[in-house]
Amino acid sequence: MRRTFSPAMTRRALCASAALGCALAAAPSAFAQAAYPSRPIVLVVPQAAGGTNDIVGRMVGQKLAEKLGGSAVVENKPGAGGNIGTQAVAKAPKDGYTLLMTISSSQAINPALYKAPGFDPVADFQPVSLVGAVPNVLLAHPSFPAKTVPELLALAKSKPGQLQYASAGNGTLNHLLGEMLNQMAGIELQHVPYKGVAPALNDVLGGQLPLLFGSLPSTLSHIKAGRLRALAVSSPQRSPVLPDVPAIAEFVPGYSGTLWIGLFAPTGVPREVMDRLQDGMRQAMADKEMRDKLEAQGVELAGTAAKPVTPEEFAALLKQDIAKWARIVKTSGATVN
Repeated sequence: MRRTFSPAMTRRALCASAALGCALAAAPSAFAQAAYPSRPIVLVVPQAAGGTNDIVGRMVGQKLAEKLGGSAVVENKPGAGGNIGTQAVAKAPKDGYTLLMTISSSQAINPALYKAPGFDPVADFQPVSLVGAVPNVLLAHPSFPAKTVPELLALAKSKPGQLQYASAGNGTLNHLLGEMLNQMAGIELQHVPYKGVAPALNDVLGGQLPLLFGSLPSTLSHIKAGRLRALAVSSPQRSPVLPDVPAIAEFVPGYSGTLWIGLFAPTGVPREVMDRLQDGMRQAMADKEMRDKLEAQGVELAGTAAKPVTPEEFAALLKQDIAKWARIVKTSGATVN
């Protein structure tokens, strides 16, 4: 039997088809939000295993996965001061399954230090969460005659260019902290770059060089064992982990240089996935067990459990630090090709 379609029937069919099309178009987004994460999230750490960022990344990744009801793995991609791993995340699929757990020295210093770092720290990434900051400690070998910052400054002024300090390499944070101290205190410590923090630390432990700026988590055991003397911390205030060790700012007003650690996603991750990630990190950073573990490592947590730092505030901090370290890099003349 032949069926006749009237114009009204055709219009109804077209409307129904359009409505179905809209529903189907919306379905992938809704599905992504409901299903995420359906496979392991990879947290790329652009530094070697065992360092401060790696230690924090593994703690945070595990707790984030727990809060999201999924799993996470840490993948170390060191090289070029953090540029290799950072580039990899910038070019990764924008699906929320590849994230960057990084530190300020890679994200805020490298753009000024390298002529072509291979990424834009602002345009290529969107902040998920600031975890916290880690102060560096101005360390001396026990045989070094200066036992306090005032004694160090007086000794340095009496011997300009003769006191040496080790670093992990040109343009690294522990290099630039020394440069900042030179500029702000009017002294001239001589920088000796190494190829990585391990050989620099080993030579200071062995007494070949007297001074080093080292991150608190990676040097705390040496301080407690008396193998290194902590003269001061680089944060604006004293660290709760070393309450008897003063801040450099107590003697050099305005001095401040901490290593912050934070989680980023590549720009382009869908909004609903970003919402889940940011909410998962808010829950993770409110977890007392993880907060206690991080603080025991010397991490000064961002915000409070009830009021964490917002992604917008984190973005503003990044831009502020990019400008700050660009000035110090320019004055120091440090550069890496």
